[in-house]
Amino acid sequence: METNQNTRRNFLKSTVLTGAGLTFGGSLLASGATSFHKENSSNKIISSELKKRKLGNLEVTELGFGCMNIAWAYGPETSKEHAIALIRKSYEHGIRFFDTAEVYGPFYSEEVVGEALKPYRNDVVISTKFGFEVDPVTKARKGLNSQPKYIRQNVERMLKRLQTDHIDLLYQHRVDPNVPIEDVAGTVGDLIKEGKVKHFGLSSAGEATIRRAHKEYPVTAVQNEYSFWTRDPEHEVLPTCQELGIGLVPWSPLGMGYLSGQFAQGFPFRENDLRVTASFPRFSDENMIKNRPIVNILQKMAHEKNATPIQINLAWLLAKSPNIVPIPGTVNPYHLEENIASVNVELTKDDIKTLEDAFSQETVYGNRAPEALAAAHDIGVNIGSSSKGTNGKSPLK
Repeated sequence: METNQNTRRNFLKSTVLTGAGLTFGGSLLASGATSFHKENSSNKIISSELKKRKLGNLEVTELGFGCMNIAWAYGPETSKEHAIALIRKSYEHGIRFFDTAEVYGPFYSEEVVGEALKPYRNDVVISTKFGFEVDPVTKARKGLNSQPKYIRQNVERMLKRLQTDHIDLLYQHRVDPNVPIEDVAGTVGDLIKEGKVKHFGLSSAGEATIRRAHKEYPVTAVQNEYSFWTRDPEHEVLPTCQELGIGLVPWSPLGMGYLSGQFAQGFPFRENDLRVTASFPRFSDENMIKNRPIVNILQKMAHEKNATPIQINLAWLLAKSPNIVPIPGTVNPYHLEENIASVNVELTKDDIKTLEDAFSQETVYGNRAPEALAAAHDIGVNIGSSSKGTNGKSPLK
């Protein structure tokens, strides 16, 4: 049987148009995939734009680019040269929404994003996140801190790293159990009035916190983990966002890579890969084998659509709601092309029903995060918890 890695390579080869090879970071990048290129009468390759979507009243491209992987999490940080080239290549292919955070690195991701996007600053939406206290000199992490004074200090440093005079979308990265969310929302609201920030967002927040924050200052987007095998937002967060007109930005929309179908017992993870060093339950050898039927659902639909499992997963997310904007990240230029090509995969209502019916017959083995990390999430974020009737994790004023 053909490996999934070969399937991905062959798919990309099948979408290449004549004369589309170009040098990328010292390697040959197959450009010209049908998802974002077409040939004109002169046989030249010209880019086509991704469609636009709304997060609240903020317009972005239907796919964003997550910039965590270039700094840490799934292995050592990527060289600045390669990371900048990758970000600019995603821009050339039509992406206009880029997501980073202070803690990615720390600082490295913001610095790279700032340098890479400086030539295009007026044409892109940049989002970043505060909420973890990080020493600006030693880079030591000291836990959560969303005190208003610290938020302001953070924003000043972020603006310098991002080489800009404003942040388009500023998220609280994690709900601080020591700071009322009204104080957080009010502080970001003041920064918006000053022109340093344009929009306010929350990450890993549950319904109660979202409602409290939105009452104090309009929330533009909520960024929670969401993918075909991680359904936590569906029971509380997604309905709340839809009711209030708030966008949902799925992080880890590729299931931390698992939904590619490449993971199995004995997978050669790179050094410092968070999935292993932090012992993510779903990435144990046992659970990677037991969860394979989830990938098989996507693979079956992928065969029917001449696509890949990753593309079916992203197309499924896009079909769930017009206010959902996934932000897949990668350090691999071939996977960047694969991700972007997902916008051309059309799933009918019958296709969605087929996927959902199949998923309902399966069990996802292992929690999506280790116990210590899951404990930092807000009440109502994880399946099995609900913030209804509570004030969430944030204290009342």
